[in-house]
Amino acid sequence: MAVAPLLLIFLLTIVASTSAAPPSHFISHLPGFSGSFPSNHYSGYITVDEEHEKNLFYYFVTSEGNPAEDPVVLWMNGGPGCSSFDGFVYENGPFNFEAGNTSGTLPVLHLNPYSWSKVSSVIYLDSPAGTGLSYSLDHSDYITGDIKTAADSHKFLLKWFELYPEFTDNPFYISGESYAGVYIPTLAAEVVKGIKEGAKPVINFKGYLIGNGVTDMDIDANSFVSFAHGMGLIPEDLYVEVHSVCEGKYYKNDNVTCQEKVAQVRLDLKDLNKYHILEPCFHSPEQQEAEFVNSQLPSSFRKLGETERPLQVRKRMFGRAWPLNLPVQEGRVPTWPELSRSLPCTSDEIASSWLNNQAVRSAIHAETINITGPWELYTAKIDFTHDTGSMIEYHKNFTIQGYRALIYSGDHDMCIPFTGTEAWTRSLGYKTIDKWRPWFYNDQVAGYIRGYDHNLTFMTVKGSGHAVPEYKPKEALAFYSRWREELRSSILSYGEQERKNEPSFYYIIIIILK
Repeated sequence: MAVAPLLLIFLLTIVASTSAAPPSHFISHLPGFSGSFPSNHYSGYITVDEEHEKNLFYYFVTSEGNPAEDPVVLWMNGGPGCSSFDGFVYENGPFNFEAGNTSGTLPVLHLNPYSWSKVSSVIYLDSPAGTGLSYSLDHSDYITGDIKTAADSHKFLLKWFELYPEFTDNPFYISGESYAGVYIPTLAAEVVKGIKEGAKPVINFKGYLIGNGVTDMDIDANSFVSFAHGMGLIPEDLYVEVHSVCEGKYYKNDNVTCQEKVAQVRLDLKDLNKYHILEPCFHSPEQQEAEFVNSQLPSSFRKLGETERPLQVRKRMFGRAWPLNLPVQEGRVPTWPELSRSLPCTSDEIASSWLNNQAVRSAIHAETINITGPWELYTAKIDFTHDTGSMIEYHKNFTIQGYRALIYSGDHDMCIPFTGTEAWTRSLGYKTIDKWRPWFYNDQVAGYIRGYDHNLTFMTVKGSGHAVPEYKPKEALAFYSRWREELRSSILSYGEQERKNEPSFYYIIIIILK
């Protein structure tokens, strides 16, 4: 008769060990949303420096599929200094946010049918301290850079997996976009180093995804001219002239004639939404006149590519990347607020109104505004230094070790054009194991893909801008969700895929990211 109590204890032990999420971080409701969550949500702070009380904020959405086995994915936005609530609110988070009916009212939240939490558990992290809802009581911590940010984010991950031990065996990936093209490789380096040195808990790190990511100053800064030419944004004669006189080096070229020709190219591109060249810019006539004086681009071009969007709430894209004449380079990185500039094509008003509401902050266990300051999509608090240089060697190091890398580009982004990203992936010199070809979604070409050995894949997403999950949510979920599919024994040919009426990208993603 004593067996039954022992069995009960044993079963309770199993339950406890597989579901150890901290109750104090559990989210029971969210202002603006009515109904039940399709999976569990948690959020709160993890302290990465006890002495300074440096606290990084996260929002964790468990998978709607099989959270015990589905991948755990860390999502990071760029900047530097851009909150990852950018991704949560506007891109691949569990909700779509609709503006309130009247000014000052909270947005209405609807379930997002294309959330990445459909097939994985996702952690949205505000890093470094001073970004989004993360903060430190010692403001000297706001003087930071790539190396320090990566070290703090690694400390966060180790402590996070201590809080959530039930996820330590799940495949773990790091993902993000824009300046996360630096955040991700530098954090991955810390994670891999920790694994080799025996850091506990052991993180089951498998690889990473980067969308339109900052990578290498020379390649990133010199890719916009070939992109503009290929997209028909500058005339052939100007392209021939600028290419000839600059010899392919358009940034930091001391040749005066080259500088004049590059200035002419920039003038022709000035009116465009740099984050999606076919999307219209939404700004007042006063802003337009101030920002785009002397532009030669016909005003009618701004309407090209305009589509009806059910929840069109973005009007100023703030803190995503840099203008054509100010690429990210080594040394101190100025913030947009510091430059007294805002980017005139999307807005953060919806996220700001929600995250600065005290009822919302209470629901997600965030500190009050008097502790963190107002939430901003892009902070001016931090003094950030890009102190790691090019990311190309990082990528080479990881892929040689067997970690999987998916590098994807929205092909209408002019901030980090796909031409540069394609160039640096090709520059690694890896053997092509899957030649350039289309991949498909819903029987239509959704972009193009090339697979290399050493687990590296480059792909484009047709018609997307800088933030692929925002511009192309269906296609983004389609390629992302293939992570969890069964590994196929071989890659089917293009013709076989057409006959089977399946997206050709399916087979590559499985092999690269399984």
